[in-house]
Amino acid sequence: MRRSLALLLPMLLALSAQANDPPPSKPIKPASAKEEASSSASASASAKEERKPSPKESKESKESAKEAAIRAKEALAADELAARIAERLSVIRKDKDEAAARSAPKPVMRPSYAPPVRRAETAKPKNDQGTNSAAAAGGLAASHSDIHWSYKGEGGPLNWGKLNAANAKCDIGERQSPIDIRDGIKVDLDPIVFDYKPSRFSVIDNGHTIQVNIGAGNYINVLGHNYELLQFHFHKPSEERVNGKSFEMVAHLVHKDADGKLAVVAVLIERGKSHSLVQHVWNNLPLEKNDPVQALTTMDITDILPVKRDYYTYMGSLTTPPCSEGVLWLVMKEPVEISPDQLAIFSRLYPMNARPIQKNSGRLIKESN
Repeated sequence: MRRSLALLLPMLLALSAQANDPPPSKPIKPASAKEEASSSASASASAKEERKPSPKESKESKESAKEAAIRAKEALAADELAARIAERLSVIRKDKDEAAARSAPKPVMRPSYAPPVRRAETAKPKNDQGTNSAAAAGGLAASHSDIHWSYKGEGGPLNWGKLNAANAKCDIGERQSPIDIRDGIKVDLDPIVFDYKPSRFSVIDNGHTIQVNIGAGNYINVLGHNYELLQFHFHKPSEERVNGKSFEMVAHLVHKDADGKLAVVAVLIERGKSHSLVQHVWNNLPLEKNDPVQALTTMDITDILPVKRDYYTYMGSLTTPPCSEGVLWLVMKEPVEISPDQLAIFSRLYPMNARPIQKNSGRLIKESN
């Protein structure tokens, strides 16, 4: 038994070792040169097939490249256009800013505001129309400054003082003309010495009347005081009245002394026979307003005076704006005549250009005895 076991044990160990060893590998047969060449050719052909694209793939690749080039070109053109637009907008914005800077008004430095101090006001006497003072009239004139004076409407005599501050006397003056000449005192007045001579003249339609401008060298002397004749003009109807009576027209001969003081000789005119001097004026009437006509002949102003030289005298004013006062008035008592045709010619140009009668205000009127 023991001998059998001793024989079996070496056999079991041998079998166990045989089971654990790997099976013997087959011997590798070396490849022949022909086989190696065939294998190399197959690999090269396979590589060429892999590198060479198909015709379809080649066409698609070309189209993709072309589209990419077009997109790149369009993107570049868009970028260039955007850059140009931005540059142009920048120039326009800069020009606009510079123009705004040039046209912007410069800042005005204003003094700091201080509330007005109220002062006690004294009552001011009112005149007959209810206006307070020359200052008040001047303030009202500001709203009428664009209206020119005339003989009717908004520019008429009732508004002269409001049209311009310089016309304040037209409203508030106490020695205004014309007046109704009445209740004068008869005295031995010194005669007016008329020193007129034939002179050159021009005629102008100034929009208010027909005016005749006279050359230098024509004078009157009143109470030893000399006044030089400047011009004469006409009004219809007469601005002056005598004891309430009005006349067809009047001629005003305006004189000035060396100190600038005025003296006006008024010649009343009524309908009658033709007057040579008036016709001389009408012969030289201008065709346009404010376009004077220089006459080619001379005029002797003495011809417009009445034969009798008695007169009324008082202190008054101009009868047109600015209605300045301190004017010496010398109104001839005897009227002169003009023909109906001569009257109609002036009426056609100025049917009415007379200021209304002003209040007498207690003025002294003297008349030749």
